[in-house]
Order: sequence, then C-alpha cells, then structure tokens
Amino acid sequence: MASPFALSLTRLQHDVMARNGLIVDLHLILRQGVRILFGLRRNTGFGDGMYHLPAGHLEDEETISAGAIREAKEELGIDIHPAGLHLVHVMHQRSGRLSLFFEVRKWSGDLVNAEPHKCESLDWIPADRLPDNIVPYAAVALQFIRDGENVGTYGWD
Repeated sequence: MASPFALSLTRLQHDVMARNGLIVDLHLILRQGVRILFGLRRNTGFGDGMYHLPAGHLEDEETISAGAIREAKEELGIDIHPAGLHLVHVMHQRSGRLSLFFEVRKWSGDLVNAEPHKCESLDWIPADRLPDNIVPYAAVALQFIRDGENVGTYGWD
C-alpha cells in the first residue's frame, strides 16, 4: 500500500496537470564516461530522424519516480532503483510541457533497444560533440545542466 505522502503527491500531480493542462515528460540521462545515451527516433510522429534522450510521459496515478523507472524498463530493458534517480533539471516549455530530467547513475540489466519500432538505434554520443539532429529542447536542457542550472524554460523567448 502506498504511503499517505505518496498518495498526496500523486493527487497533487494530477491536480496540477488537470488545472494547468501541463503534460509531464520524464527524461533519462545515462552516462558512460563523457558519453550520453541517445535514441534515434522513428515512426513516432515527433522528432523522427532526430536523437533524443530516453523519455516518455507521466501516466495518470503514477509518481514521477515510478514513471521514470517504467520508461527505463520499457525503452531500455533496464531496472532502476528509485535511489538511482537524480533529478537534475526541470524545464517549463511554452508548448505546455513540464520536462523533468533525471540522471541515472546506477542501473541493472543489459541495455537493449526495447522499442525498435520507435527507435532506430541507441548510441553513446560524446556530450561535447552532439550532432545537429538532437531534439532541440533536449540539447538546451543538457546545456543548462552543464551550466549548473537546475530550472529552465524553452520557447518563452
């Protein structure tokens, strides 16, 4: 059974999403030395042909930690303990999204492309040499993180 705090947080998330119409996105940053894991998107209708961090939407009645853990399993086939998730950036997008970026410092299992119908490949890309075809807001968020900014906006300027 969930704790009263977890239930209150879930209700708060639901109320905020309903009242403001915000979509909550969960992004995972996995590092291997100086490289970051990206997926090359395809057949999704958003950013196809572009690299993006493993990501997905928060589902109703789901905590942000549970959602990030679920996305890691669905997209990458890995297991993450909640203590392995570190929220490193929150981005409010003009498009009506609240994007949360979690650094994943520890996981178990072998990384696999668990959604090949949505992801052409998984690639480790050096953080200082990102290609031009990165989903733009993700590139901006990664720059904010490099600059030590834990809160940012996108599309408001």
